[in-house]
Amino acid sequence: MDLIEIVNVTKKFDNFTAVNNVNLKIKKGEFLGLLGPNGAGKTTIIKMLTGLLKPTEGEIYIDGRKMSRNNVEIKKRIGIVPQYTNLDKELTVYENLVFAAKLFRINKKQYSIKIKELLEFMELEEYKNRQVFKLSGGMQRRLMIAKALINEPDIIFLDEPTNGVDLNGRRRIWDIFKVMKTVGKTVIMTTHYIEEADYLCSMVCLINEGKIFKNDTPDNLKREQGRYTIEYFDNQNGQMVTKYRHFKSKEEALNHVPKIKNFHYTVRETTLEDVFYNLTSRKVV
Repeated sequence: MDLIEIVNVTKKFDNFTAVNNVNLKIKKGEFLGLLGPNGAGKTTIIKMLTGLLKPTEGEIYIDGRKMSRNNVEIKKRIGIVPQYTNLDKELTVYENLVFAAKLFRINKKQYSIKIKELLEFMELEEYKNRQVFKLSGGMQRRLMIAKALINEPDIIFLDEPTNGVDLNGRRRIWDIFKVMKTVGKTVIMTTHYIEEADYLCSMVCLINEGKIFKNDTPDNLKREQGRYTIEYFDNQNGQMVTKYRHFKSKEEALNHVPKIKNFHYTVRETTLEDVFYNLTSRKVV
């Protein structure tokens, strides 16, 4: 069942086209990753999906209803973790969650129970009385996720959710997202961390210059490219250049190795970054 449908959507800012005639259907319970370089249009798509921006052309439907800034009923069903912090850093962890609950007009009895559950789930219970500015970056991100879940949303939008978080913190946040995936939440995430999309997403949309040019499972995208990659150096006009060759099997890759002479090489499994780079000649950074 398609829960979200983007139909012929374009977004322009003066003469700049940020999103160019995008069509996309997202099924209920899907964990979809919008993967592309900075400036590809990922955040603009999220802002249109959440009603913060109006498309210049085209329409967006959520559960069959047109999305707009004033569609309060749909907004009650979504949670948003923005790219930049939406926390009040002078308030405590607990106070931030109370404030979020009151915005959704959740009564005290209900939000007291919900906040307790979220603090335990996010491993923030012992920090509930600590002011936000005293938390680490990873803890602040976990609190932002808790804030997005306070209204028990059906659809969750994550815009670069682990941006600026160290590796350990990122892994803990990934575990939280894995739980969301298993309980059937519909999640749309933008990221430029390749391994994040590969690890979490059931579907991946590759975006470049405002256009979605591939939409498939991570596994299918890598299979189409070739399961194994030889990465090696080649001499071109006196300069060492990195080259890539892709093969359907490890055996095919190893059989090709003797053709690579006098240069260091690596045989490895193909990544989503290989797929993106091969299709666009542009790395996801």
